[in-house]
Amino acid sequence: MISLSVNGKTISVNDSPDTPLLWVLRDTLGMTGTKFGCGAALCGACTVHLDGNAVRSCSIPVSAAAGKKVTTIEAMAASPVGKAVQAAWIKHDVPQCGYCQSGQIMGASALLAKNRKPGDTDIDAAMSGIVCRCGTYNQIRAAIKDAAQSMSKEG
Repeated sequence: MISLSVNGKTISVNDSPDTPLLWVLRDTLGMTGTKFGCGAALCGACTVHLDGNAVRSCSIPVSAAAGKKVTTIEAMAASPVGKAVQAAWIKHDVPQCGYCQSGQIMGASALLAKNRKPGDTDIDAAMSGIVCRCGTYNQIRAAIKDAAQSMSKEG
């Protein structure tokens, strides 16, 4: 058994230690908000937070997540940063097909949790590797800036 902290809850799973975290989240725990994209950590659709850092869950063995805090898209609305990002995503009409959006939101939330005033270079670095096949990168950048601004107004 492997003990995980997922979205603030301690959960034990009986998966093989080398099973990718993505498959434990989706198949074992039924948390399908985290998407499978490429399986090679190249597209970012599977991005989750591991101890607050954006990581590609398709390339992290579940054993590496033991003892760390895993946060998925399902918990984003519970945090002030996640709530601000999701509101900005809607305001700026970011989603097109929507497939990459959980990864995009997780990447943006990790950035804003650490940097409340990111510039374009910061945004580009944080969001690099989270591919949007619909090409909504301008809306994504605008939404991140908007979320940062709305959080600064709230204190």
